[in-house]
Amino acid sequence: MDNVFDFENQIDIAWCPGCGNYLIRKALLAALKELDLAKEKVVLVSGIGQAAKMPQYINTSYFNGLHGRGLPPATAIKACNPELTVIAVGGDGDMYGEGGNHFLHTARRNPDLTLFVHDNMVYGLTKGQASPTSRPGMKTPVQVFGVFEKPLNPIALAVSLDVPFVARVFCGDVEQTKDVMKKAILHKGFAMVDIFQPCVSFNKTNHFKWFKENTYDLAADYDPSDRVGAFKKSLEEEPFPLGIIYQNDSRKTFEENLAVYETNGLPLYRREVDMKMVEAEIKAMA
Repeated sequence: MDNVFDFENQIDIAWCPGCGNYLIRKALLAALKELDLAKEKVVLVSGIGQAAKMPQYINTSYFNGLHGRGLPPATAIKACNPELTVIAVGGDGDMYGEGGNHFLHTARRNPDLTLFVHDNMVYGLTKGQASPTSRPGMKTPVQVFGVFEKPLNPIALAVSLDVPFVARVFCGDVEQTKDVMKKAILHKGFAMVDIFQPCVSFNKTNHFKWFKENTYDLAADYDPSDRVGAFKKSLEEEPFPLGIIYQNDSRKTFEENLAVYETNGLPLYRREVDMKMVEAEIKAMA
């Protein structure tokens, strides 16, 4: 088999024909292959949604949790075994709506994990209501007169919280998406990539052509280490900038700040257990 992260036999994928998730899966498979990671050392984590089905379509270990709750177990998995490459995936509703509070506190903790958000500006699993990133004026079966709330700007939010790797890509450019995915996975600390993708079933406004016409690539001399400049860049909309918008290599990770790893860097599962100490603790709690 050419790619150990793909399945040897064809699998049934429950996405609509033409869905941008197929291109994101293609880019992720290519990124994992080119990074030459051991399949046994990669864990994908998700909540609920069309994007959150991604771990089921990648041939590696995964944890599928509750709606909006992908980041807490991802943080716990990485904390218990820092040797793992942990990747959380979800949609804009899953991660910015139901999971918005978890996103804020993951940014504060800075675990060494990667977050890929499939941003189609709509709820694609629950029949097309507006999501946190839906554009004003968009009409849905729920917002019949059009969306009037101001959309969440996840890039500006991430930069303001000093998330140490913040990027945005468009899945229609598979090569750029793959390259940014690789850099995000390799970055030490919390890395977030907002991935524009069309929902061909429920979002008839923000389609492939719209994303192409309303995005542009960052200039070659753009400096992502300038946080103030990155925040200004994050405020640009229609057209939206694509690429690595902010990168900070100086923050300590959540795992590095845990006292349990200060004197012994071994993951918990690789340490010898002193049963006498365990029994003493049990008796103390009796």
